[in-house]
Amino acid sequence: MSDFPEPGQFRDESEALCRLLGPMQDAGFAQATLFKRWTIDDILRHLHFWNGAAAQSLADPSGFDGFVARLRAELPRSSLREIENAALAPLRGRALLQAWWERCGELAGRFADADPKARLPWAGPPMSARSSISARLMETWAHAQAIYDLLGVERVDTDRIRSIAHLGVSTFGWTFRNRGEEPPAPAPHVRLTAPSGAQWRWNEPDEENLVEGRATEFCQVVAQTRNIADTGLIVRGDAAVRWMAIAQCFAGPPQTPPAPGTRFRARP
Repeated sequence: MSDFPEPGQFRDESEALCRLLGPMQDAGFAQATLFKRWTIDDILRHLHFWNGAAAQSLADPSGFDGFVARLRAELPRSSLREIENAALAPLRGRALLQAWWERCGELAGRFADADPKARLPWAGPPMSARSSISARLMETWAHAQAIYDLLGVERVDTDRIRSIAHLGVSTFGWTFRNRGEEPPAPAPHVRLTAPSGAQWRWNEPDEENLVEGRATEFCQVVAQTRNIADTGLIVRGDAAVRWMAIAQCFAGPPQTPPAPGTRFRARP
């Protein structure tokens, strides 16, 4: 299985969230989650906004550069969430869900037709088209966790989370450099059990410098939807312990993982 997802896997992950929210009435989208008290509306607007940005980076790179310049000019005066919500203010509830879902399908189609190696501009460093759709899958999966938790639903993952695990492993060094720290060496051996039961491995085998366990829990930690203390992951060695305490597979300034016990699945 490839470390990078097919665009259809991004669509499948989005469809899973769409099915979860399908029965919900408009009022339900105003519920606050345990992710910074963002509502379901806030989360969908965030995903919708950046899915649109990814589409523009593919179709109109120069226009995307202008979008980023305008965004950076606004940020000193407004938070990113305020900017996203203002841009999509009329959309909420089921209308927002429908607009987000339609864009997901369009985005998957555009990336399916794109050269996977094409370099695309982004708010951070440029990335390949296949890395861009991988990032969109990761963002969708990570932010959806707060909604699954709020609704008390245990998500059943598939092996399409391999790309998220790979992103988590590949951002080991960046996690430290993003905080102004020198990455410890060597990088830990990572040994994970996929949802299918397959064994996934990265880096040189080392039983004293190791992260091992369920792929879902590893992805939750690197995407900062769970604290390492709330998982069953086995972590050995100083480098592995330091990494799992701050792991961050998404772009942007350093973020602090949730405190132990603060992100969990509500009872149905």
